[in-house]
Amino acid sequence: MQAIYIAIPLSALIGSIIAGLFGSIIGRKGAHTVTLLGVGISCLLSIVVLFDDTYFNGSVYTWAKVGDTSFDVGFMIDRLTTMMMVVVTFVSLMVHVYTIGYMEDDKHNWPEDSRGGDNSYQRFFSYISLFTFSMLMLVMSNNFMQLFFGWEAVGLVSYLLIGFWSTRDTAIFANMKAFLVNRVGDFGFLLGIAAIWTYTGSVDYKEVFERLPNIEHITLQIIPGQEWLLVSIIAICLFIGAMGKSAQVPLHVWLPDSMEGPTPISALIHAATMVTAGIFMVSRMSPIFELSDTALSMILIVGATTAFFMGMIGIVQNDIKRVVAYSTLSQLGYMTVALGASAYSSAVFHLMTHAFFKALLFLAAGSVIIAMHHEQDIRKMGGLKKYMPITYWTSLIGSLALIGFPFFSGFFSKDLIIESVHEADIFGAHYAYWMVLLGVFITAFYSFRMFFLVFHGEERMDAHTKEHLHEPANVVTWPLIALAVPAVVSGYFLYPMVVGDYFEGVIYFSEEHPVIETISHHYHVSESGFLNLLTFVMHGLMSPPFWLAMSGVASAWFIYLKKPSIAQFGYDKLRWVHTLLDKKYFADEFNMAVFAGGALVLGKGLWAAGDRFLIDGVMVNGSAKITGWFSSVVRHIQTGYLYHYAFSIILGVLAIMSWLVFGAKYV
Repeated sequence: MQAIYIAIPLSALIGSIIAGLFGSIIGRKGAHTVTLLGVGISCLLSIVVLFDDTYFNGSVYTWAKVGDTSFDVGFMIDRLTTMMMVVVTFVSLMVHVYTIGYMEDDKHNWPEDSRGGDNSYQRFFSYISLFTFSMLMLVMSNNFMQLFFGWEAVGLVSYLLIGFWSTRDTAIFANMKAFLVNRVGDFGFLLGIAAIWTYTGSVDYKEVFERLPNIEHITLQIIPGQEWLLVSIIAICLFIGAMGKSAQVPLHVWLPDSMEGPTPISALIHAATMVTAGIFMVSRMSPIFELSDTALSMILIVGATTAFFMGMIGIVQNDIKRVVAYSTLSQLGYMTVALGASAYSSAVFHLMTHAFFKALLFLAAGSVIIAMHHEQDIRKMGGLKKYMPITYWTSLIGSLALIGFPFFSGFFSKDLIIESVHEADIFGAHYAYWMVLLGVFITAFYSFRMFFLVFHGEERMDAHTKEHLHEPANVVTWPLIALAVPAVVSGYFLYPMVVGDYFEGVIYFSEEHPVIETISHHYHVSESGFLNLLTFVMHGLMSPPFWLAMSGVASAWFIYLKKPSIAQFGYDKLRWVHTLLDKKYFADEFNMAVFAGGALVLGKGLWAAGDRFLIDGVMVNGSAKITGWFSSVVRHIQTGYLYHYAFSIILGVLAIMSWLVFGAKYV
C-alpha cells in the first residue's frame, strides 16, 4: 500500500509539472487531459485507501537530521486522513472538469497588449493541480514540518490563483491582502511548532502526543507575575495559524476579496479545501487542545463571533460570489465552534458535507456568471429558472443543504454542531449556542435572498443578455449534478459514523469534555443506524434550528418576491445598519488606518531617523565632512618652507628620544 500512498500526491504533481512546463507544446487539450488524469488517479486511489481501512504511520525518506531530530517526508493514513483525501480529490476532480468550460474563453480577460493571456489556460490547470498536491501533502503528513510545508504551499498557490488575472489592480490587491493576513496567522503557527519541538524534542505527531504528559504541567511567565500553561500557549499559537487559513475573526478579511480570482478556485480553495485546513489541523491536534480549556474557550468564542457576524454581512451583498463567500465564512465559524466544544468529529462532519454543497454553490454561481456574460450583480438578474433548469435545481439543492433543511446533508452536520455546543459546559458555550442558533435564521435569509433574486421574480437583465441566456456546456453542468448527489446523501452515511466510534483512536476528547459521547448515548448509536438517523431527524423537526431556518426562507420570499418595497423601506429607515454591514464593520478601514497606516508612519520614521539622519547624515555625509575638516587642518602644515619641515623633524626626533630615555623603563 505504501506505493499507493506515494502515488496519490505525486499523480497530481506530475500533471501540474507537465501542464506548467510544457503547456505551450501540449496545448489546451493536452494540459487539461494530463491534469484531469493525474487528479483522477489520485481520487480513485484515495477511494481505494478509504475502503481498505488500513492504518499506516511511517517515513518515506529523511531529508534532514539535526541532533536527535529527524525531518522526514512521511504519511499518517487513518480514517481522518482518508476521508479528507477523498473530499479533496473528488472536489478537485469536479473543479478540473468544470474549468474546461469556464476558462475556455479566458483570452478576453486579458488586455491585447498583455502576454499574460498566453497559455493562461494551461497555467491555470497547472496551478489547480499543484494546489491539489499541496493539500494532499498537508492532510497526509505525519509530522509538523511536512504539515507546515503543505500549509505554506497551499498559501502560495492560493496567492497565484487569486491574482491569476494579474492585469487587474483589484486582483493584485486581493492576493497581496491574502498573503499578508495569512503571514500573521502563519507566524503564530510557526511559534507553536517551535515550542513543540523545543519542549518535546520531536516534530513527529505520534512522538509528540506520547510526550504530552511530560509537559502538560509546565508553566511559563509571558507577562511577569502571570503563569500560563505551556500547552495553552502552544494550542493558542497553533489556533492563530488556523485563524489565518480558516478565515476567523479578525483574520477573516482576506477571504471575501479572494473572489477576484476565477470562480473554479473559489470552489476549490475557498469552499472545500484550503480554508478547511485549519479545521483539519485542530482536529488532528486534539490531544494538545484537550489539555487547555483556555484555548478551547478562545476557539469557541472566535468561531461563534465569526459564524453570526460574518453571516450578517452576507445579507447586504449583491455580488453573487461574495454572498457565497460570506456564507463560507459563517460556516467555517460553525466548524470552529464545534472544535471549541470538543466535538471535533462534528466539525469534520460539517467540513465534509460543506465541501460538497459549497463547491456546488460556487460552481452554480459560476454557471450563472457565464450565462449572464460575466455579470455578477444579483440585482441585474431574475427569472433565470426557465433558462437554466439544471443550474436552478442544483442551486436549490445546495441552498437547502446549506440552511440545514431536513434530509439534506447540511441538516445532519449543522444540527449536530448546535447540539454539541448545547451540551458543552466550558466558558463561552452559552454565548456560542445563541450565536449559532441565530445564525441559522441569518443563513437561510441571505441564501434564499440570493436564490430568489437570481432565479425568480422579474427579469432585470438587459435585452442582449436575455436573448442569449442558456445553460452552459455539459462540462459545466455535469460537475453540478455530480456534486448535488453527495450534497443530498452524504449526511445519511456519515452521521452514524461520526457520532459512533468511527474516529476512535484518531480524534481524542478528554473525560471532562464528553460532548460527542453524550450525544451518542442520547441517540443510541449502538443500535440500528437507520433508527438512530430517524430519531435525530424527528428531533430536528421539532427543534428551534428548523423553525428558524424556515422563518429565514419565508422572510426572504416575502421581502424580495412578495413585497419588495419592504426591503427599500428597511434600507431607508436603517441606513446606518446597512452601511455598517456594507463596510464590513469597518474592518478594512481599521486595518488600513492602524496597521497599514502605522506601518507607513513607522517606515517614514525609520527612513528619517535611520536612513536620512544616521546613514546619509552621519555615516555618509558626516564622514565626508570630518575628512574635509581634517584635510583643511592638515593642509596648513604643508607650507612649502624648508625650515618648517626641519623644525617638524627636530620635534619628532626629540619626542622619540624622550620616550627612549624616560618611557622605556616603564615598558
